[in-house]
Amino acid sequence: MREDGRAGRGVGAGAALPQPSAGVHDEQEDEDAIVNRISLFLSTFTLAVSAGAVLLLPFSIISNEILLSFPQNYYIQWLNGSLIHGLWNLASLFSNLCLFVLMPFAFFFLESEGFAGLKKGIRARILETVVMLVLLALLILGIVWVASALIDNDAASMESLYDLWEFYLPYLYSCISLMGCLLLLLCTPVGLSRMFTVMGQLLVKPTILEDLDEQIYIITLEEEALQRRLNGLSSSVDYNIMDLEQELENVKTLKTKLERRKKASAWERNLVYPAVMVLLLIETSISVLLVACNILCLLVDETAMPKGTRGPGIGNASLSAFGFVGAALEIILIFYLMVSSVVGFYSLRFFGNFIPKKDDTTMTKIIGNCVSILVLSSALPVMSRTLGLHKLHLSNTSRDSETSKASANGHHKAL
Repeated sequence: MREDGRAGRGVGAGAALPQPSAGVHDEQEDEDAIVNRISLFLSTFTLAVSAGAVLLLPFSIISNEILLSFPQNYYIQWLNGSLIHGLWNLASLFSNLCLFVLMPFAFFFLESEGFAGLKKGIRARILETVVMLVLLALLILGIVWVASALIDNDAASMESLYDLWEFYLPYLYSCISLMGCLLLLLCTPVGLSRMFTVMGQLLVKPTILEDLDEQIYIITLEEEALQRRLNGLSSSVDYNIMDLEQELENVKTLKTKLERRKKASAWERNLVYPAVMVLLLIETSISVLLVACNILCLLVDETAMPKGTRGPGIGNASLSAFGFVGAALEIILIFYLMVSSVVGFYSLRFFGNFIPKKDDTTMTKIIGNCVSILVLSSALPVMSRTLGLHKLHLSNTSRDSETSKASANGHHKAL
């Protein structure tokens, strides 16, 4: 009976094609969920590495001031130049790992489906992702090889490309840091000008010569009028309904802001907002002044260049003439420059679509945001050193003598 039934279902020109079962759809959804979870974990790790790279600079400055204040304290003997130097090496290592391995893997893994002819699943997608990463690495290596042959065609230059760990990867990361520095120099001025607008949107402005009750009453009447118009329109007029719904949403948003201003305390309205604006003005002025002074020093004195300075080791001298207060001011300025650069990055027209939105951000956009933040954070120490905010020399003499030895191909490999 069952054989006849199967035969009967299989015959006939008008027989329906077999549809995929619900189990196949569930399996595909579970696979996509696993892929998204792995990509999200890699993005979170990359964001944590970026935060660590940003925090290492203030940590180095604080450690230097602590060692100066308590040079013979037994409980802080673990805090030394070797530890800070090792942390910077780890930050560089994990930044390279995230930038050149984890983030490309997350992107290709997200877009992969598995090679044709193979059984679909996580293993097939991992295999396709690994193959894509190998091809990408070969492409980048080939481009660098051709560029090196065109620019500097000598035996030492070509031989250095074989030394991937000690020459190629640090050089490639330095190029990424240079790109990040250029991006920071573009984003930071825009961010400094946008910080006042952003803080004005987040804080409650003082209510000077304003009647909030009257404004709330007017906006409520406007909301009710729009709601009545929406209820009176027929469903066939789609474009009018969409315009009215958008207008009604804007009116509700404005009403929410007015109600928040009304509920805010007098301290928040009349003290917090002016204090924050004055603080932003002071920080911006100090930042611009420091940059101008450092540019003048670079123009006048050649030894002021970062390549010509061999600053004191950690715990040997203070970074500022004002001691701990000056170091704290430098830390505040470093954080302020980083926040300003991020605000400026998202304020640029080209990167405006990168702004993440709650419950409406694709995984590809999350990966792009993490890569952008990682590039900006990797360039922050370089830009801070160039602008004269950080002049610590983290290596000791013996380590310098070892790392600055010339290699067999004639290139210096200083860490």
